[in-house]
Amino acid sequence: MSLYPAARLDSARAACAAAGLDALLLSPGSDLRYLTGYPALSTERLTLLVLPVDGPATLIVPRLERPAAEASPVVDLPMAIVDHPDGADPYPLVAAAAPGARTVGLANRMWAEQVLALRAALPGATQRLAGEVLRDLRLRKSPAEIEALRRAGAAIDAVHARMAEWLRPGRTEAEVAADIAAAMRETGHETVDFTIVASGPNGASPHHHTSSRVIERGDPVVVDIGGSTADGYRSDCTRTYVAGGDAPPDFLAYYDALREAQLAGVAAVKPGVAASTVDAAGRDLLTAAGFGAEFLHRTGHGIGLDGHEEPYLVAGNDLPLEPGMAFSIEPGVYRAGRHGARIEDIVVCTDDGAQRLNTLPTDLVVLS
Repeated sequence: MSLYPAARLDSARAACAAAGLDALLLSPGSDLRYLTGYPALSTERLTLLVLPVDGPATLIVPRLERPAAEASPVVDLPMAIVDHPDGADPYPLVAAAAPGARTVGLANRMWAEQVLALRAALPGATQRLAGEVLRDLRLRKSPAEIEALRRAGAAIDAVHARMAEWLRPGRTEAEVAADIAAAMRETGHETVDFTIVASGPNGASPHHHTSSRVIERGDPVVVDIGGSTADGYRSDCTRTYVAGGDAPPDFLAYYDALREAQLAGVAAVKPGVAASTVDAAGRDLLTAAGFGAEFLHRTGHGIGLDGHEEPYLVAGNDLPLEPGMAFSIEPGVYRAGRHGARIEDIVVCTDDGAQRLNTLPTDLVVLS
C-alpha cells in the first residue's frame, strides 16, 4: 500500500483531460509531493514537475538537487529527471517537456516570477490553476494516507500527554513552547509547524503564538500544536489546560458547553452531510448557551500534506462529506481580555460516521 502510488499520475492526467488542460506545471509544494512523493525545496532555482496529458512526465530540477530527487519516491515512478546547471536558463526545458500545450495548470502557490517566466516560455498557453483538477483527487484520502494521518495524530497525542512536564505557573509561554517543540521532534515530527501556548488573556486570540508572558496560577492555557512527519502528513491538535489552582468561574461556565459542542461536531460527521451542517452542529449549541458570539472562526479545515486544505467546515459550504475526507473539529470560545478555550481533534469521515485520529480525552485538564 504505497503512500505515493504511480496511479496518481494517471488519475491526474484523466482529470486534466476532463477539465480541458493539456499539462500540469507544479513547482515545489504539496501538489508536487502528492503526485511524486518528492519534498522539493522551494528556492530561486527552478524545480518543476511537467505532467502532460499525452506524453511522459518530466521532473526538472537544479543539478545540485538531483541527488535529493533521486533519493525520493520519484525514482519508482514513470518519469524522467532532467537537471539544469547554475547559470543556464531552465525554461526551455519546460517547453520541450510540454510541446504544443495550449492550456496549462499551474501550482496554486507558485511564485509570481515563475508564473511570468512560464508565460514567456509558453507564449501561446493559457494559464489556469492546477487546484481545479487536483482538489477532487486530494479531498478523499487513500487508506495509506489515513494511516499516515493516524500516525501523525498519535505522535502529537504523545506530546499533549506529557504537558504536565512543562506547563506550570512561573514559566513563560515561550519556555513551554520550546519544550513542546523538542518533544514533537522526539515523537516523530520532522518539522514543527506551530506551537501555540496562549495563557490567560492571550487565550482569547485564536492565533496567538507565544510571548514572554509568565503563566500564572489558575490561568487557562490554550495549547495548539502541529507539524509534519517524515512522510509529509500533518498533525494538529488543541487542548486547553489550567495551570494549577482554580480556574476562573466564568471560564468553567463555558468550557463544559464547548466540550459538548466539539462532541456534537464529531457526531454530526456522516457521508452526505454538508460541511456547513457540521459547523452548525456545535455552533448552535454554543449560541444556545450564550457563547455563540465568542466562537470567532470556522469549525474546521481539511488536513493532509497541507495543514489547512479542503474541505472547510464553515457556514455556506454545502459540499457533501464523503468517506476518506479528513479534517479538524475545533470550536472555540474567546473572551476578550480574559481567557479562551479551544478543543481540536482530527477526524476522518468513514462509511457510517466519523473516526477520531486524536484519541486523548477532551475533559479539562488541571495541571498541578
